[in-house]
Amino acid sequence: MSEQPYYETMYILRPDIPEEEVDSHLKKYSEILEKSETEVLDSQMRGKRRLAYPIAKHKEGIYVQLSHKGNGQQVAILERAMRLSEDVIRYITVKQDGPLPTPKPTSKEDESEKEEVKPTEETTQSPAKDEKQEESKE
Repeated sequence: MSEQPYYETMYILRPDIPEEEVDSHLKKYSEILEKSETEVLDSQMRGKRRLAYPIAKHKEGIYVQLSHKGNGQQVAILERAMRLSEDVIRYITVKQDGPLPTPKPTSKEDESEKEEVKPTEETTQSPAKDEKQEESKE
């Protein structure tokens, strides 16, 4: 096991904060890690999702995943900042062993290329499949 471990921090923000403020949280926590001489591998906003159970009377939350690589001292600094923030309703940091995560492209050019690609196959059923379905109903 020659690979250095990395850390993944998943945190949930209140659902009622504006998108600009979500971006400021992403930058704020990345800057905290950079100040503590930690390499930020990836930062992804996972979007607004329904919570498994209500947290502080919220039924939804904005999920954010932050991958970082360091000596482990940065975890306490990062979690302290999250604990003091009123916008963060839950957080967890997990130590990961294995290959480093590959950052997803965030530029708009990459997204537009994905939208242009369309499947060439049609999704119609063959007559043989339709006959089999009719036989199984009888």
